[in-house]
Amino acid sequence: MREPVTARPEQPGGGRGDRPRLPVPRPGMWATVQAAVRPLLITAGLITAYYLLPLDSRGAGAASVILALGLLGVGLVFAWEIRAIMRSPYPRLRAVEALVATLALFLMLFSCAYYILDSTTTGSFNEPLTRTDALYFTLSTFSTVGYGDIVARSQAARLVTMIQMSCGLLLAGIALRVLTGAVTAGLLRKHSAEPGRTAGTDDGASDGSESSESSDDSGGPGRDVEP
Repeated sequence: MREPVTARPEQPGGGRGDRPRLPVPRPGMWATVQAAVRPLLITAGLITAYYLLPLDSRGAGAASVILALGLLGVGLVFAWEIRAIMRSPYPRLRAVEALVATLALFLMLFSCAYYILDSTTTGSFNEPLTRTDALYFTLSTFSTVGYGDIVARSQAARLVTMIQMSCGLLLAGIALRVLTGAVTAGLLRKHSAEPGRTAGTDDGASDGSESSESSDDSGGPGRDVEP
């Protein structure tokens, strides 16, 4: 008679539909402090530069030039941050820094454009803008809370506003998805670079196929033995 086949115990997470969960590195206290302080310093530096730069002396075409070069700079900074996230030992903290820095640069850029546009073209808005007013209008446009006291009137001002709306939607949608993908790639890179680990496993051991085959060849459990 044939011996009953012994059922092998199922390993947790061994199903085809289950993906191995990567161990998330826990940042230390110093790394957490740096991740919290650096975005604040970057934001404070950008705001300080916004209030100190001599924007009043710019010409009529300065707003479009600053806006075009600024958007290119935002794209380059974002691309550099994505690479830094993938190489960082703590990708999630780095992603938070990247999002805050990119958003602050984006908002300051459009604030400069609105302020220069109002200074060089009379009647662009329903009232003269100070730097604080321009920043307030930028935040109102980005947060989509609507307009009340400050409204764009000229065609140029409305064109810049529409550009900010479009770029804001891209920043809130595509950019967040790209950041999420960069975090995942960073975790995979850190996981694969750890010593004693092989691809497709979490504990550095092989997938068990060789051991099961050798067990079957030696007449161990799982092999039908003829009487």
